Amino acid sequence: MRRSYFLLVVVLLSFAFHAQGQRTKFRKAIDSLFIDHNPENYSLRLFSNYKVKRFKISNEDFKTRYVPKNRYGVGVGVANSKVLLDLAINIKNGKEEVTNRFDAQGTIIFKKRNYINAYLQIYNGYNVKNSFDEPKEFRFDIKSRTVGFNHLYTFTDIEFSYSLLKAGLPTRNKDVYITGGIGSFVMFDYFDSDGSIFPESVGLYYEDVQGVKRYSGRALGFLAGVMSAFILPDNMIATCNLMPGIALMNNRVTLEDGSRSGSMPLLYKLDASVALSYNVKRFYINLMYETGIYANSLDFGHNYKFNLSMAKLSFGYKLNM
Repeated sequence: MRRSYFLLVVVLLSFAFHAQGQRTKFRKAIDSLFIDHNPENYSLRLFSNYKVKRFKISNEDFKTRYVPKNRYGVGVGVANSKVLLDLAINIKNGKEEVTNRFDAQGTIIFKKRNYINAYLQIYNGYNVKNSFDEPKEFRFDIKSRTVGFNHLYTFTDIEFSYSLLKAGLPTRNKDVYITGGIGSFVMFDYFDSDGSIFPESVGLYYEDVQGVKRYSGRALGFLAGVMSAFILPDNMIATCNLMPGIALMNNRVTLEDGSRSGSMPLLYKLDASVALSYNVKRFYINLMYETGIYANSLDFGHNYKFNLSMAKLSFGYKLNM
């Protein structure tokens, strides 16, 4: 019996020491990823931004665009060499015809060769515009959801961090930084409406238009990418990133009469970003634009394209504590 108790105590102590070791490793990993111990790397930020998830459905005869309202925001943030946190307030014009939305995007560079990007868009309420010179219509019932994850593994170390430019902490070891790589991406996209997503006026022009009510698509694919930065005169830096990709899409389309269709078309996408930064000892200004264009087929002869875009103008003050 004493031997059993002794073995039990040894096992429990071993487990405790192992758990403590794992917690220590976890804390070190969190510290290396997110904690910047140099106070001179911290800054406070004011910014204005533009964010939008819009989409378009078309065929050979017609085109209908879906554009959200209140696409602009203002906010404050804090940044260091490892983390940038910005919080924005969406600017709403009036109390009627407002798009309710949640839009989040984030990027991290892990172990110098892994560019990881994730995004989530939730939109309720869209302006509907068509190609028949009919007046636009705002529809509260149209909902859109998009969530995705991109991973690019670069062939060489990412010497220049895009996040450092946003934080006003650029690297200046040389004049040009260029790296490329390959990777993968996953994405889920969805829209829904109470009735047909098309405006009633479409039926007056085209009798063969199907009443698409709901769509969901899941994609898994490959991407390639090039990331670059250029040191310019007068304390300015420009960057440009391009990441095209192709994926197999699993689509599900529901019509207004309740019938459903499934297909597996190819999805084509292009992610691009450009930025310009002016940086001096205590201040920096960043102007950046990012866009993602995704295109595939909805079946029933419809083409589907959506666009995720963001523009931001930031003014930063370095604390130098």
